[in-house]
Amino acid sequence: MVDKLTPPSLLRHFMIIFYETMLLFSVLFLAGMLVYPITQAKNSPGYSLYLFCVCFLYFGWQWTHGGQTLAMGTWHVKLQAINGEKVTWQQAVIRFFVAIVSWFALGLGFFWASFDKEQRTWHDIASGTRLVKLPKNYYKT
Repeated sequence: MVDKLTPPSLLRHFMIIFYETMLLFSVLFLAGMLVYPITQAKNSPGYSLYLFCVCFLYFGWQWTHGGQTLAMGTWHVKLQAINGEKVTWQQAVIRFFVAIVSWFALGLGFFWASFDKEQRTWHDIASGTRLVKLPKNYYKT
């Protein structure tokens, strides 16, 4: 069944990104509050690295354990390996870092999905993953 699923539209991608941004800011706010007694709100390379690791764990854990973040689940989208299997940590690392490169390239890596015949982004291609749109009754089966 998973092999017959189609990729989500570019609009759905951006709706997920918008929702994900709000969730990630909340997670980073909480993570910052946890270390406030140590950092006293002073930015440092260690603090930046800590927040970067929190970002990676936020995405990486969810991608490797169920294939969905909360935003992806809300929009009925799932991340899977090309072969339909669950995403590995190696794939999650590659996907995370290439997605950052995609953003630094002014989002070109995301818009690449408009030109790719399988509607994959740069981070999909590099990590051997794909996003699939789930049917509305997927969770009921």
